[in-house]
Amino acid sequence: MADLPPEKPDPAETDVPVPAPQLLVMPPNDVIPSMVWPGADGEVAWAIPVHIPSGTRGYALFVPMVPVQQATVDAAGPADKPVLVVKPAAATVDSSPKPAATAAASSPKPAPAAAASSPEPAAAAVAAASKPLPAPAAVAEAPKPAVKPAPVANATPSDLAGAAVQAFPPMPPQRSTPPGQRHQPIQPFGAYERPPSAWETFRKKNWPGPKQARGWAVPGGVLAGALGFLVFLPLDRVGIGWFLGWLALTLGVGFAVRGSKDLSRTERLIRSGWAAAALALMLVPAFRNAWWLVTFSVIGAIGCTALAIVGGRQVRSILFSLVAAPYAAFAGIPWVRRHLKSSREPGIARRIFFSVALTVVVLFVFGALLSSADVAFSSLLDDAVPDLAVGSIFTWVFLAVAGGLLAVSGIYTLTAPPATSSLDTEGKGRFGLIEWAPAGAALVLLFAGFVGVQFTVLFGGSRHVLKTAGLSYSEYARSGFWQLVAVTLLSLALIAALARWAKRDQPGERVMLRVLLGLLCGLSVVIVASALSRMWEYQRVYSFTGERIFVMASEMLLGVIFVLIAVAGIKWQGRWIPATTVGLAVMMLLGLAVLDPEGYVASRNAARYEGSGKIDAWYLRALSADATPALAELPDPVRRCTLSWIAKDLKEPDPWYAWNLGRQQAREELKKLGPGAIGNQKDCTAADQFDLPKTRR
Repeated sequence: MADLPPEKPDPAETDVPVPAPQLLVMPPNDVIPSMVWPGADGEVAWAIPVHIPSGTRGYALFVPMVPVQQATVDAAGPADKPVLVVKPAAATVDSSPKPAATAAASSPKPAPAAAASSPEPAAAAVAAASKPLPAPAAVAEAPKPAVKPAPVANATPSDLAGAAVQAFPPMPPQRSTPPGQRHQPIQPFGAYERPPSAWETFRKKNWPGPKQARGWAVPGGVLAGALGFLVFLPLDRVGIGWFLGWLALTLGVGFAVRGSKDLSRTERLIRSGWAAAALALMLVPAFRNAWWLVTFSVIGAIGCTALAIVGGRQVRSILFSLVAAPYAAFAGIPWVRRHLKSSREPGIARRIFFSVALTVVVLFVFGALLSSADVAFSSLLDDAVPDLAVGSIFTWVFLAVAGGLLAVSGIYTLTAPPATSSLDTEGKGRFGLIEWAPAGAALVLLFAGFVGVQFTVLFGGSRHVLKTAGLSYSEYARSGFWQLVAVTLLSLALIAALARWAKRDQPGERVMLRVLLGLLCGLSVVIVASALSRMWEYQRVYSFTGERIFVMASEMLLGVIFVLIAVAGIKWQGRWIPATTVGLAVMMLLGLAVLDPEGYVASRNAARYEGSGKIDAWYLRALSADATPALAELPDPVRRCTLSWIAKDLKEPDPWYAWNLGRQQAREELKKLGPGAIGNQKDCTAADQFDLPKTRR
């Protein structure tokens, strides 16, 4: 029993002592569990939870039980015993159908003072409690009680509670659940568990994670990845360190998961192929210095690493690998930490940390003394030991954390890989022939008309263009390249949508879909060829750039994809196309690295300068060291201008982990030319023949 705050007695009845009011507390049970009072500290109130079946109209009444002393109930009853008076504190109306379980929330405020200031007979209290309160305007009026209980004398709290409940009309039987709807069971009051999300459900079913294991293989693999990035990976210069850091990471992960048998032999070969592709792309920073080529190569290597870790063969599973790999890097940290705790030698991690710290202190103290004793040794030590500035320390921490997280992701996932087959579901036919066939046929006719014009231009040449469009051939080539690229991408998206959602249950639907998709693929290949010819002619007339060569290579990749779709449409077996497309993209980047695009651009611009006397010296000046051998063949003052920024970048030597073939060859070429062959801003002003940006790109 809990005490309510004392109430102020009525002045007219000051001679009647009023005891402290009592509160009837219902013990919790299986249906109505205990709850935490949501009100503020010190507030006293209580509620009666009421279960109301769906569709029932009635009241939920809150009644504080207040004992009154020496109150006369009726003429027949004794007056020397206390009775309980029922005072309604609040009432609510429920007139709309609800779920199978509803309850009345408690009011945080006690009963009004006017309701409890003067004792009244129990009969009047019960009669007042049995009368429904007026309903709000927005809520339908509840039916009045049909039974009015008689006055109760010397009633106990349980008797009055029962009387208060019996004052309401009987509840109608609960209606049955309509056909086709799930039955909602009655849920008790209290805190409920949050339903699992779609991601949690997928994880529990398809990716439960690895089991607990012991040993030092997993922590050793994580340490190999962290040290590989820390020791080898340069952030300020591209070089061989990118490959060495990724190689250390790959070897550490492979060593940690060497005993795992959750993957089939075919899947292990595929994952190994993606890991080899990532290493091949990481070799590009060791041979080429063009920033855009290095950037795309590193991004491609990260994507191949995600496929090597998580796997994926179709669009959904490939996209899932890009999300699951970063997630596994953080989800696997507790699993890796448990390997250290379950070791046979407790405290071994602390001992290793102490050993490493002691080694660093010893090397620092004795190295400082020996470097001050000999100048030659001091110079050698300065070259071997990196800078200990604050920025360098933050860089080391970042590299170690990045390498360790990548290793955790690979080991955690490959030990118990997720089942991604549920993601790669077949498309359901949603659109019938009458819905997609007219749009597809109209697009085929439109493409056919465009292709016919392109053949006329190709056979008619520049004379036909000058006669019909009033443009030069170079202006005509420049005018529509990007529009054709957009058409190519939209065509690819449309073909993929038709292949996934067009119905092909009937033989006629399959034949019509094959014909339309085949025609779209063939005509799209011709559009790709037209776009490539325009870009090639535009560069031949104006100038070649590395970015334009990259766009041309990407357009060629799209043309190959159209051919693959046409081949897959013969037997409707195209599940291999997404993974093959990623492999072709890797081959495209490696092919560009072999081509040396910036060296090729410099050589083509040098040949154009010899023939026309025009050159974009400002653009060539912003090229990387890869273009140095071709730029060295240019005459003055163009050569002096184009080599000025490159020579400035190569002034400082590279550390061993930042070795790069392009920069090495450029240094050798500049050494042959001598310092007099390198110009400055005045040489670039003399060589400028075009109104181009004067800032470095």
